[in-house]
Amino acid sequence: MISIYLQGNSWLHRIPAGLKLLAVAIASLILFQVKSPWVFLACLAVVAVCYASLGRQGVAQLKLLRGLSYFLGILLLFHWVSGTFLEGVSVILRLLVLVLAANLVSVTTRLDDMLDAVKPLFMPLEWIGLSARKPALGVALVLRFAPYMMQIFSRLSEAYQARAGSTNSWKLLPPLAIQCLRMSDNVADALRARGGSEGLPR
Repeated sequence: MISIYLQGNSWLHRIPAGLKLLAVAIASLILFQVKSPWVFLACLAVVAVCYASLGRQGVAQLKLLRGLSYFLGILLLFHWVSGTFLEGVSVILRLLVLVLAANLVSVTTRLDDMLDAVKPLFMPLEWIGLSARKPALGVALVLRFAPYMMQIFSRLSEAYQARAGSTNSWKLLPPLAIQCLRMSDNVADALRARGGSEGLPR
């Protein structure tokens, strides 16, 4: 199965998946109440240090920012036109912190550990005879592969820049969609080979 998980035994790898997901969720709630760009810059520095602690592979993950540059540029332009430039800077910094933090959880957490951490949220479904594992798997896959799709966009952007001299274009959307569909097919095939959602190794 396609994975962005980085093999290792760092301090981030040793933190339980549930604790990491809870930390990101709480940080999200707090940061949405903050407006100071200085706070976001401090948080961004902390997240960058966490990536650096993973070594070269961790630092390489920061290339994820390239995939976000087009979207963030449009967002900043919108705020500039509407006269809320400083607010736009805060919004962009907040998004960067949250996306990088979520990706940090993905690259340091095995899929089955993430699945086990999410599954308790859906346990009430089993009271009415439904599977708690299936929706938990769906959430775990979204958490796992959303950053991966951004990496795909970053690679497409680099290839487009090498050919056309431009970093971003709407022309990247069709190949991105194709790559995402291929990824979904690969994931589906891998799940079927493992016996479906209920047969995923624990």
